[in-house]
Amino acid sequence: MADYIHVPPGAPDVPRLDVTVRQRGGAGAAGGGGGDEDDDDDDDEDDEGRCRRGALSLLRHLRPHWDARHVTLQLFTDGITNKLIGCYVGDSMEDVVLVRIYGNKTELLVDREEEVKSFRVLQAHGCAPQLYCTFNNGLCYQFIQGRALDPEHVCSPHIFRLIARQLAKIHAIHAHNGWIPKSNLWLKMGKYFSLIPTEFADEEINKRFLEDVPSPRVLQEEMAWMKEYLSSLGSPVVLCHNDLLCKNIIYNDKQDDVQFIDYEYSGYNYVAYDIGNHFNEFAGVSEVDYGLYPDKDLQGRWLRAYLEAYKEYKGFGVDVTEKEVEVLYIQVNQFALASHFFWGLWALIQARYSTIDFDFLGYAIVRFNQYFKMKPEVTALKVPE
Repeated sequence: MADYIHVPPGAPDVPRLDVTVRQRGGAGAAGGGGGDEDDDDDDDEDDEGRCRRGALSLLRHLRPHWDARHVTLQLFTDGITNKLIGCYVGDSMEDVVLVRIYGNKTELLVDREEEVKSFRVLQAHGCAPQLYCTFNNGLCYQFIQGRALDPEHVCSPHIFRLIARQLAKIHAIHAHNGWIPKSNLWLKMGKYFSLIPTEFADEEINKRFLEDVPSPRVLQEEMAWMKEYLSSLGSPVVLCHNDLLCKNIIYNDKQDDVQFIDYEYSGYNYVAYDIGNHFNEFAGVSEVDYGLYPDKDLQGRWLRAYLEAYKEYKGFGVDVTEKEVEVLYIQVNQFALASHFFWGLWALIQARYSTIDFDFLGYAIVRFNQYFKMKPEVTALKVPE
């Protein structure tokens, strides 16, 4: 699907560095065809040491004037997919290079070419930071000043209006030369389904998997139903973020704005999916609480703010009717089902391959349980005559 993302003419090129940042179990810290990094095995070196050597190898290209002895590395721990390291010199943190190292086997889950193209498109439209380079198992980009949000922040009226407006700005980005985009949601979901494990080596984990995760037959039936039902709702297909969890939203109180980070899952998708996915993320990730899912009143105010901003960006005026809000409300809550299902499949794959200390199997179970709990409730919603 990467060919469907068209980078605007004149967008700056992104260099690719032949560097690999070694992690747990890797050989050495970083290796490259350019010969600028030692690739000898060092079994005694810990993960942090490997990451530091790899990051410094990248910084020799990106910030050649920095003295390696004075570079500070700060590990960010919010993510459950990749490793993220902030690199800077001095105390001001005015110039911070973020090094993101892809998680184990995440190439099964993420089209890296599409990610970079989406990043570049968003950057060209002022919706993403500067992308400095890609390397063999990650990328480097500009640090956005501000704080990553938590579930209690995203339901604040001031903050959620900023979020709605920023998402509308992304959704309003024109497709290339008037091309009418198609969603790749069902294609990705089908690919994920083909990758889910059938069993786990650990007996206790396998027992939990077999007892608490729906069977492949049930999952396949639900995917077929979703594709037929949700595709008929008429939600427009636009460029979407597709992973708007709270920690991917950065609020800068000095500028009073929000920016979104992490474009791994960005691509063309249904408007209602992107918003429904964000509403699901009000529940959090580490300790999921669907009691935090926004109620109809909050959703109505959020969706009105979104529609007003979207119409403004598209030049349609800003008048929004009650029926427009109601239609989008129904679409969003029904597409939230697809979000639960997508991340349930994703978490099963992560449970098999990820080296990060997180209960991915438990997360998958939570998402599938919520899918089946919400399905009768949201499919009963009808557009008023």
